[in-house]
Amino acid sequence: MAQVYPNAPVRVIVPFPPGGGVDGTGRLIAQKLSEAFGRQFIVENRPGANGMIGSELAAKAPKDGYTLMVNGANFVTTPSLFAKATYDPEKDFDAVSLLAHAPNVLVVHPSLPVKSVKELIALARARPGQVNFAGSGSGSTPHLAAELFNTLANVRMVHVPYRGTGPAIIGIMSGEASVMFMPTTNAVPLVKAGRMRALAVTTRERVPALPELPTVPESGLKDYESSQWYGLLAPDGTPRAVLDLLNSHVVKIMQAPDMKQRLAGDGLVAVGSTREAFEAHIRAETAKWAKVIRQSGAKVD
Repeated sequence: MAQVYPNAPVRVIVPFPPGGGVDGTGRLIAQKLSEAFGRQFIVENRPGANGMIGSELAAKAPKDGYTLMVNGANFVTTPSLFAKATYDPEKDFDAVSLLAHAPNVLVVHPSLPVKSVKELIALARARPGQVNFAGSGSGSTPHLAAELFNTLANVRMVHVPYRGTGPAIIGIMSGEASVMFMPTTNAVPLVKAGRMRALAVTTRERVPALPELPTVPESGLKDYESSQWYGLLAPDGTPRAVLDLLNSHVVKIMQAPDMKQRLAGDGLVAVGSTREAFEAHIRAETAKWAKVIRQSGAKVD
């Protein structure tokens, strides 16, 4: 089958509305796969229920390689946030490749008297329940990144939920909230303009756009790591030959210098992984965030 695949258009389900990070990454990889195979890979947006509607649709699609899905970090957190999950990240999908990831930047409003992660932890311990952090909705990546920080630092910062990243940024800029784990793309211009104070990045590697900024692990929380990420998946049971063929093309696409440069401009790090590495990533992320959600009591609004 791999020798003749694809001989018809392939749909790529994106379980979020147009315009966001998952959609942008999905459209980019669909375009590149169309060029590589000489067949159309067509993005189909199926938003709703924090990505659960589109993910369920993809999980139940024919297992022939003609339905794929691009999803993000919400893919592994959504089932733990809903009382009745309609898909299992590990059992219902085959991994094709991790496409890219993006760190968040831990920023504070300039009025908050802290200049490092250690100082933020000390302040939060001295004022339990009085330091607020902005999130782009309950269960969002910025929200859960802060809850992981709460757990590992043994502090109790309080979540102020907003309806999206834009409103959350406005909230912290206005001083309604003092702390935010902000997407790199949004954080870099605000930090450079002096409108936010950056304390650290949330991955284990520093960010080229803010090379002087330490990571959270460097700053004392050695076990801390969180990021937004995007990956390509197929329904469980898709032929191995098709998955391997897709993976070989995706790895070449994501590791090409022009792709790395293009994604870097959006604050993303291109990956292009083996199928096995992406499977391991999904297992680890599912277990990690299920524990954070359970301990924090996070729920979807």
